[in-house]
Amino acid sequence: MTFVIHNGMLMPLWMARAERERSPNAQRQCSAAPPFSLSTPEGVMRGRSPLSNFLNAVIVVGLAGALAGCGPADSSQHEPDKARPVLARPVAFEPRVGERSLVGIIQARVESDLSFRVQGKVARRLVNVGDVVHQGDALATLDEVDLGLQVEQAEAERGAAVAARAQAEAEFHRAERLSKDGWTTASTLDIRRAALEEAKGRLARAERALDLAKNASSYAVLRADAEGVITATAVEPGQVVQPGFAAIRLARTAEKEAVVAIPEASVERARTAKAVVTLWSNANARYEATLRELSPAADAATRTYLAKFPVTAAGPEVQLGMTATVTLTDPDAERVVRLPFTALVDQGKGPFVWTVDADGKLAARPITVAAYEAKDVLVSAGLTEGDRVVLVGAQKLDAGLPVRAVDQFSF
Repeated sequence: MTFVIHNGMLMPLWMARAERERSPNAQRQCSAAPPFSLSTPEGVMRGRSPLSNFLNAVIVVGLAGALAGCGPADSSQHEPDKARPVLARPVAFEPRVGERSLVGIIQARVESDLSFRVQGKVARRLVNVGDVVHQGDALATLDEVDLGLQVEQAEAERGAAVAARAQAEAEFHRAERLSKDGWTTASTLDIRRAALEEAKGRLARAERALDLAKNASSYAVLRADAEGVITATAVEPGQVVQPGFAAIRLARTAEKEAVVAIPEASVERARTAKAVVTLWSNANARYEATLRELSPAADAATRTYLAKFPVTAAGPEVQLGMTATVTLTDPDAERVVRLPFTALVDQGKGPFVWTVDADGKLAARPITVAAYEAKDVLVSAGLTEGDRVVLVGAQKLDAGLPVRAVDQFSF
C-alpha cells in the first residue's frame, strides 16, 4: 500500500486524493512529501520476522512526526492590513489663468541728452559715467574767452546808446524851450523829438543784446537740470561742439520703471492685469506697478511689444540696470482646483471625486468641471480648500472600502 503526508497526517494515497478533491485550495506551509510505498510482495511479508515489521512501523511513525511541522499555517500570524493605501493630497485653489512672469530691466523714466546751447571748444569735462549728480551741478565747460568778449562788446554798445539818448534828450528839451519863446520852428521840435525816441530804442536794443551775451556766457557751463546719474559722455576736452550736440546723457532717478518685452498673446492681458515687480537681487521686495506705455508696433526682430511699468515707491535699493521680474495677474480671474484625469470618476450621474477624511473613510464629492485640459481637469465647485482628494485609482474604489491616505507610493 502507498502512503503520503497530507495536511500533516500520514494517510493512504487514495484517501489523500479524496481529501484534495474535496478541498482543492487547502494551504500548507510546505509541500507534501513524495509518496512512498510500504507494500511488499505477500510472500516476503509472510517470510519476514515480527521484529522487521515492528521496525518498519517505527520508521513510518517517526517520519510522520518529523513532517508534522509542515501543517497548515496559523491564520493568526502575519495578519495583512485591510486598509488599502491610496494616493491622496490636499487641494488648493488657484487662478484659472495662471500668472505670467516677464523678465526685464530697471530704467529711468526720463533719460535725456544734455547739450551746450552755444558753440565753442570744450575746456573741461567734470563728470564720468556712473557719477551721481544733483540739480545745478556743473558737468562740463567751454572756453569762455570769445563769450567774454561778446559780453564786453554788448556792454560798450549799451554805453554808447545811453550817451546817445542823453544827447537826444538835451537837444529835445532845448528845442522845446526855444519853440515856446518863438525862436525855432515846430518842424525842428518834431525832429528833435524823433531823435530822442530813436535813441531810446537803440538803448533798449543794446540792453537786450547785453542780456543775450551774458546768457550765452552762462551757457558755457553745462549743468544738470535734475538729480540723476550719468549714463553716457560724448565729449572730451579740446573738442569743438555745435549747439544741440548731445554731450552728456543724464538719467533721472526720481522715477524708475521696469521695461519688458511682451509676446503677442499677452498684449491684451497686460492692459488690464495687475502687475507686481520683484528684483532678482531681493526677491522678498515687491512693488506695485501699472502699465504706463505699450508700444503700438511689434519689434521687427523679436516680434514682441515693449512695455513700461513704473515702479512706485522705489528706493535707492532699486538701481538702474537691475534685472526685474514683472508678474501679471488677472484681478478677477476664476479660482479653480487643478486635478489629474485619474482623480475623476463619472458613472453616468455626473462627475465626482473621492475624498478621504482623517479616519480613512471615503466620500464621493460631486464637482463642477470648468474645463478639460490636455492632462488636467479644472474644478470650479464642489471642493473646499484643504480637502484630501484621491488622485490615482479613483475608479477602483467603493464608498465602504477602508483606505489609508498616503502622500506618495514607495516601491
